[in-house]
Amino acid sequence: MLQGMGRTQQDLLSALLYQPAGMSIDDLASHLDVTRTAIRQHLTALERDGLILRGETRPTGRRPQQLFQLTTAGRELFPRQYQLLADLLIGEVADIIGHDNLARLMRSLGQKMAAGMEQTVVNDEQIVSHMNQAGYESEVFFRSSGEQEIVAHNCVFHHLAKTHPEVCELDLALIGALGGGEVEHLECMVREGEVCRFHVNRTPPVSSDAED
Repeated sequence: MLQGMGRTQQDLLSALLYQPAGMSIDDLASHLDVTRTAIRQHLTALERDGLILRGETRPTGRRPQQLFQLTTAGRELFPRQYQLLADLLIGEVADIIGHDNLARLMRSLGQKMAAGMEQTVVNDEQIVSHMNQAGYESEVFFRSSGEQEIVAHNCVFHHLAKTHPEVCELDLALIGALGGGEVEHLECMVREGEVCRFHVNRTPPVSSDAED
C-alpha cells in the first residue's frame, strides 16, 4: 500500500497515475519540486520493485526524454473496492437464490478451485501448500493424540464470511476435495475463534479381504 512508502515516492506514483502517457525525470522533478538526482534514485527503486516501467521516449529537438509509467502493480497500490463489489454481489445472489442455494454454490466453487489445483487426492502438507498460495497462511498442526489438523491464520474471505457465513462452505469444500474426505470445522475466526482449524476425516480404503 502507498502508506508504507515515503512521501516523495507516494507523490511520484500519484503524479504518474494522473499522467498515464508517462512523465520524464524533468517533469517529475518540476512537479514534485525535488532534484533530478533524487527523482532518479526513487525511479530506480520503484522500477526494481516492479511499480513503474520505462515507456516511450519523447522528442525534444535535442536528446529524447525517457518517459516513465505506472505498471499494473503500481496502479493496484491505489484503493480498490473489490471487497465492496463482492459483498454486494453475494448479497444479491443470496436474495435471488436463497441461502441454502448460496451454500451449495459456495461448495461448488470450492470444488472447482480444488480441481484447478490438483487432479488427485493429496495429503495435509500439500493442502497447506495450496492454501498458502491462496493467502490462507496455514500450517499442519499435530495434536497430542497424533491427529493432524490444518490451522489457517488468515481467513481470506473474512469480511464476506462475517456477513454471509455460507462463504465458509467454500473453504470446507476446497479442503475436502483436495484431501478426499469430510472436513470438520473445529474453530472459526468468523465465530470468534483465534484461527480457523480443520480436520479432514478420510475413509480408510476397504481391504480385498473385507470384499471377499
